[in-house]
Amino acid sequence: MFDLGMQELIIIFIVAVLVFGPKKLPELGRTLGRGMRDLKTALRGVQESLEEAETSVSEEIKKAKTGIEENISKEIQQVIDTAEKKEEKTETKTDQDKSGAVEEKDKPR
Repeated sequence: MFDLGMQELIIIFIVAVLVFGPKKLPELGRTLGRGMRDLKTALRGVQESLEEAETSVSEEIKKAKTGIEENISKEIQQVIDTAEKKEEKTETKTDQDKSGAVEEKDKPR
């Protein structure tokens, strides 16, 4: 995260000793350590929450996609069935018209 070398760390340590004093420095270190640990724990919790939310949202999206695909398939099948029924009716009507025309020709005038 930070690119600190040995020289920078020594300077920071010297400034900390001068500012806080040698007696307060261990307490300050413990406090900073606890704060960093709590921060990492909180960040880990947030990350886990985001991953859970991502999983649930992606599952909902997959379910919605599947539902939409099924609805579209049903609608397409209904349109195909309707078209086939109309075609059968048209063929039946055409066959009836042809048979009726043949019968009329066979009738004497």
